[in-house]
Amino acid sequence: MTVSEKSRWLILLVVSSALFLIVIDMTVLYTALPSLARDLGTSASEKLWIINAYALVVAGLLPGLGTLGDRIGHKRMFIAGLSVFGIASLIAAYSPSPPILIGGRALLAIGAAMMMPATLSIIRLTFDDERERGLAIGIWGAVASGGAAVGPLIGGILLEYFWWGSVFLINVPIVIVALVATAVFIPRRKGSREVGWDPVGSLQILVGLVGVAYAIEELAREAPSLLEAAAAAVIGALALAIFIRRQRRSATPMFDLTLFENRDFTLGVVVALVSSFSVVGLELVLSQRLQLVLGYSPLQAALFVLPGSLLAFIAGPLAGWAAPRHGAGRVMGGALLLGGLGVTGLFFAADAGRTPQLLCLSIFGLGLGASIAVASHAIMTHAPAERAGMAASVEEVAFELGGAIGITILGSLLAGIYSVFLVPPQGLLLPPSVLEGIDQALRVAETLPADAAQRLTEAVHGAFDAAYLTTLALDAALLVVIAFIASRAGAAQRAQGQP
Repeated sequence: MTVSEKSRWLILLVVSSALFLIVIDMTVLYTALPSLARDLGTSASEKLWIINAYALVVAGLLPGLGTLGDRIGHKRMFIAGLSVFGIASLIAAYSPSPPILIGGRALLAIGAAMMMPATLSIIRLTFDDERERGLAIGIWGAVASGGAAVGPLIGGILLEYFWWGSVFLINVPIVIVALVATAVFIPRRKGSREVGWDPVGSLQILVGLVGVAYAIEELAREAPSLLEAAAAAVIGALALAIFIRRQRRSATPMFDLTLFENRDFTLGVVVALVSSFSVVGLELVLSQRLQLVLGYSPLQAALFVLPGSLLAFIAGPLAGWAAPRHGAGRVMGGALLLGGLGVTGLFFAADAGRTPQLLCLSIFGLGLGASIAVASHAIMTHAPAERAGMAASVEEVAFELGGAIGITILGSLLAGIYSVFLVPPQGLLLPPSVLEGIDQALRVAETLPADAAQRLTEAVHGAFDAAYLTTLALDAALLVVIAFIASRAGAAQRAQGQP
């Protein structure tokens, strides 16, 4: 079915608005958490589940629901996801207790997992021209990378004037408009009954991905249970191994593993994973330094990273336009190298003042906004149209797991190196908690006399900065290495005469 030029871009606007809601909800709660924790009287465990329920459920449901969309039609799945998301937003906004809020967040995740593969799949099926499709996916990537970064800023602005439930309630009018626009502008395409959808396989990959993601999230906690993390990892790995074996033996597999035989598809997945690792990990360590060392408020910290987020919005469409013309591998390599240069600049400008750091963050935003967009383009372009939902779910699982791994590795490295470099001032009797993290050490400093508090604070800030610089060095090195690999792949493409 051919879609008019005007309608194509209206369809892109509709699916991008839904994607914006999804990625905003991943991060907007960071700002609102202290307020809702106070009002609802949440425990530490409940706060953890309020945050984690969304990411865990999304990661686990994406592959099964993406393939189901290929089978029953992506418009139908998109409308169902919007409806679930709107109802869940109302439940979360007016939750009277932590368990109901956790349930609301899980229901939000179900709606998000229904919509996310559909957004990319609808773009893949709507834009027939490869160059237009590259630009459209670039815009999609810009929304994905920039939207998550502005989530805390939107939360901070809402909390200046409204109660914590407003961060969920704002979803409802956008969902209503998107539902009407979907019914009017997005054509209905029949799904393919030849696509296998295996409920048992869906359950297996759900258990596998949730187990792996939970293990990563557990390791990222300040006081992780290694036994719990190991048990979750073993269960997850075993479930994924059984799932892969089942798919290889199936005549109509739900998950087409042969796609990974395509080098460009696999490269796109790797770049998506690394890009998410870098973006989420850097946001974690930078936001802590801004607030705990430099004394920024949450809103001020969100405003500090805003220029990089805005440039990610610009870089995504530009990279999507460039990929079909210059080759995805070449553009991904250049984008990752640019991001690596931005992180390297942050390393050297850590004490150079606000302007040099903002410049480096802007370079980082340009590079990573471009790499996310081109990774999405590579994945979707090298998957057949009838498997668009499955390919989209692979890409989005890569982003989810990449972010979780980034938090775990860079967060753990930050905490470990901090404890190694911290040398408590002589003559002070301090509790062991000062070695566990900068938050605990600063709380201890608040209980000390002024002179002792100042000496401890200076030591803590010095140790944290040493850890911060180490994480930046690791992040920059990873980006440069993957940039080299992507560039080599692009050179091989050009040698073979491929675009």
